[in-house]
Amino acid sequence: MLTSLPVAFDAKSFLASLTELPGVYRMIGADGAVLYVGKAKNLKKRVASYFRDNLSSPRIAHMVGQIDHIETTATRTEAEALLLENNLIKSLAPRYNILFRDDKSYPYIVLTRDKFPRLGFYRGNPDRKADYYGPYPSSWAVRDSIHLLQKMFRLRTCEDSVFANRSRPCLLYQIKRCSGPCVGYISPDDYAADVQYAAMFLAGKQQEVIKRLNTAMEKAAEKLAFELAAIYRDQIQSLHQVQEKQFVSSSKGEDVDIVVAVREAGQLCVNLAMVRGGRHLGDRPLFPSNAGDSTAADALTAFLRQHYELHPAPGRLLVSPLPESEELEETAASLAELAGRPVPIAEARTLTQKAWVEMALQNARLAILARNQASAQQEQRLAALQEALQLSEAIVRIECFDISHTMGESAVASCVVYDGNKMSKRDYRRFNIRDITPGDDYAAMRQAVTRRYDGIASGEGRAPDLILIDGGKGQVASAWAALADLGLTHLNMIGVAKGEERKPGLESLIFPEADGRPPLNLPSDHPALHMIQEVRDEAHRFAITGHRGQRAKSRKTSTLESLPGVGPARRKALIARFGGLAGVREASIDQLAEIPGIGRELAEKIHSALH
Repeated sequence: MLTSLPVAFDAKSFLASLTELPGVYRMIGADGAVLYVGKAKNLKKRVASYFRDNLSSPRIAHMVGQIDHIETTATRTEAEALLLENNLIKSLAPRYNILFRDDKSYPYIVLTRDKFPRLGFYRGNPDRKADYYGPYPSSWAVRDSIHLLQKMFRLRTCEDSVFANRSRPCLLYQIKRCSGPCVGYISPDDYAADVQYAAMFLAGKQQEVIKRLNTAMEKAAEKLAFELAAIYRDQIQSLHQVQEKQFVSSSKGEDVDIVVAVREAGQLCVNLAMVRGGRHLGDRPLFPSNAGDSTAADALTAFLRQHYELHPAPGRLLVSPLPESEELEETAASLAELAGRPVPIAEARTLTQKAWVEMALQNARLAILARNQASAQQEQRLAALQEALQLSEAIVRIECFDISHTMGESAVASCVVYDGNKMSKRDYRRFNIRDITPGDDYAAMRQAVTRRYDGIASGEGRAPDLILIDGGKGQVASAWAALADLGLTHLNMIGVAKGEERKPGLESLIFPEADGRPPLNLPSDHPALHMIQEVRDEAHRFAITGHRGQRAKSRKTSTLESLPGVGPARRKALIARFGGLAGVREASIDQLAEIPGIGRELAEKIHSALH
């Protein structure tokens, strides 16, 4: 049901006609902009709560005073309302909604279901083709856990294309981090037992794993299989060491998320800490948008609703501060419906739980301190840069260009953006340079600047306060010519020329010829130079990464395309079987001949062409 009010808003008559079904409401201002999106178990009761005399905060009262009309959408269940609310918040970005822009997907540990399952790092949406454990708060937490599992259970981590083509064990076998299933050094049954132990460990059943390993060690010793018994002994010792290393752990092997919110020093931080299988895996601080004067409890509730619509909920949530009872009940009911099971949300009670919450609160405060310090430092550097360049207006947005190629091959230009006291990666751009003489950096720079600012010249997008060009007079002249063609010579621009022996701190700042100023050399400890170096180095990194990708793609494609008798279908089959050009080159004639569509004669031609 969709209800839209007339311009002359009458709250009393609107509430009288409102349904008591669950749903979503959108409060809209006179200019048509959405002020706030919310969900409700009972739309009538929830919307009516905004028109009481004693509202919860001045911010809410201010918002209500701007309402021109309200639109509602009824849903079948509260869980549907939660999903719709999150979709609308993301698409509409309402002014009064607290927003968490956590674009990074959380990583998982994956155990494939092959004959010899692979242990690996996974980022994305889990499917049913493998077993996934997580999510984890960071890639470091995943890689640390994989390292532990390799040490204890020696599972393979190599890709299938590598595993299928091994003729001898790799270095991981030599350092006892893999049992060598690729060359038959372990039987499928023994490997399956190790996989089962690893899965139990990831599920938090460490004590059961130790118990089973002890039994296996005793049986091996009884059969005088002392080498096997020694392996079990080492695994048991490694498990004990892992348990001892945990500063805060739970013997229950539970999965818990700790969510705390702190408002301090003008900042509002929500910190998410994760415990998986009883092991504390670190945390991730988040700073919401549109927080205004919202309380810590408001931010925490908004996070719970937004985060667990995208990510699986654990067995239990520990929170601080605890939301009000009505908000708590609604949120718990929504999460339970999404998860298909109860998801308890409570304050810490046991000593272990209190230790987890205290750590999360401390890390939230440290994140606030670091953010404020970093922000103050960045503002100081920007002010120093404005002064050094003698600019009349403050610098907020900087864009920097760099060109990367190898002897003219696969030239790529990068444009990175610094905005709002940090690098704005969503605004980064790469340009594959085309239709120029290979190796002509000046033409490449002119093309990149033209393509970047063509839209700005047409009135689209946001112009930078300062343009940095990684290069000397020639690159600056080319970039300036591009700006002149576009009618944008009013934009501030400098080049960053590398100093003697390319040493950091000896850079010269090159002004366009029309500016008339000589090159500027700042002291190596000048904060403005540090600002320039940070942005320039990021542009260089981004350009190099893009160039390497283009070069690898070009070389692999061109070489495989030049193979005699190999068309798109056969090329695809070769890459799928051997993982790329390197694998095809290492393959024997017999292995090549096994590919469907490639007989012995063609296999010999391919082998000859690559050697």
